[in-house]
Amino acid sequence: MRVIVPLVAVMVLALIGYAGSLVSPGLFGIIIPYAALLIFVGGIIWRVLKWAAVPVPFRIPTTAGQQKSLPWIKDAKYDNPSTTFGVIVRMALEVLLFRSLFRNTSMELKKDRNLAYIQELWLWGAALAFHYSFLVIFLRHFRFFMHPVPPFVPLIQAFDGFLEIGVPTLYMTDLALLGAAGYLFFRRIWYPQMRYISLMNDYFPLFLILGIGISGVLMRHFFRVDLMAVKELAVGLFSLHPALPAGIGAPFFIHLFLVSCLLAYFPWSKLVHVAGVFMSPTRNLANNSRMKRHINPWNYPVKVHTYEEWEEEFHDLIKDCGLPLDKE
Repeated sequence: MRVIVPLVAVMVLALIGYAGSLVSPGLFGIIIPYAALLIFVGGIIWRVLKWAAVPVPFRIPTTAGQQKSLPWIKDAKYDNPSTTFGVIVRMALEVLLFRSLFRNTSMELKKDRNLAYIQELWLWGAALAFHYSFLVIFLRHFRFFMHPVPPFVPLIQAFDGFLEIGVPTLYMTDLALLGAAGYLFFRRIWYPQMRYISLMNDYFPLFLILGIGISGVLMRHFFRVDLMAVKELAVGLFSLHPALPAGIGAPFFIHLFLVSCLLAYFPWSKLVHVAGVFMSPTRNLANNSRMKRHINPWNYPVKVHTYEEWEEEFHDLIKDCGLPLDKE
């Protein structure tokens, strides 16, 4: 049920998009995209401000190497940074190359009863391909939103479709996105450990992204739509002067509605890690606790009972018991 329910939900959303193209194209072509974008921007801002308000009473960086200590001990400057520059390098490696995922390992019990640790490079490769393909596809779509088209968009299209397979050209990132998302899905249902911990909110965004990718590929290669009408609508939405041209086609409304659902769902899901990684104290703090004393700025005055006060309060009893006193 944890797999079937999200799959059925995405299929129902696609059917709603199809019905909306027939019943109320203005609602599904203009109002819902704007509402989804407002929810996306407002939700991201709310989540970031909420994270920023959480107290961090002490430094809790994730360490993966030797901490800086004595001069003759070599430290891991980027796996266990003690400076701001080291933190910036570690964050860049994490955000751009998923370095912690590259270091991910799994355990396996061999036939000789020995425990072996195996690198999970397939997961790292699939995650890297998924995210960068998504980024390239997003940048390619600028040709619909802007007029004139930015110069970098044709360059990206030329590089993405340099194999020149088919007419129109089959883009590599389309295949990479669908292949990587498919791998991430099958990995969850293939391994018993992953299947056990996976929830509906793990499968739903995967199915939603797969639905967006599949509907986009179908529009480009099988169910053709009026691209001039699509660009007219997209430029109007982007310039805040929306106009709904006739004859766009139902496949586009399905695609647009699924994208709107992803935007509205994004801030409230695990996908928001794209912003959360920058707010994580385990990533953005230097491990310099041995060099600098960290005073908790949120400490409030606390009434304490010092030893001197305790001794003065129980002075006679302590003396009668024969215990030593600091103050006679």
